[in-house]
Amino acid sequence: MFVAMNRFKVRAGAESDFEEIWRNRDSKLNEMAGFRSFHLLRGASNAEEGYTLYASHTIWETEDDFKAWTRSEHFRASHRNAGDHKPVYLGHPQFEGFNSVLDA
Repeated sequence: MFVAMNRFKVRAGAESDFEEIWRNRDSKLNEMAGFRSFHLLRGASNAEEGYTLYASHTIWETEDDFKAWTRSEHFRASHRNAGDHKPVYLGHPQFEGFNSVLDA
């Protein structure tokens, strides 16, 4: 199993806009080989620095399945307008990828 996560710092007050962007996104993940699940997670707010932490979280059968997604037309199409939403974010998303070493 491979877990792919992107962490986002969303400007305080823009949380609803951010969540709506993801609700309306047509990623076609479910059409990709090896895709298991997707979650958008909302974390803690940092009032001092003016953001709320979010993570997009996908689970794949293998890291190669995830890499195939990143090279697909579906990936390009789902990220095509990402730059239109810059006012919602503080900085760029941070990617983290993990291979499972223990399942229970």
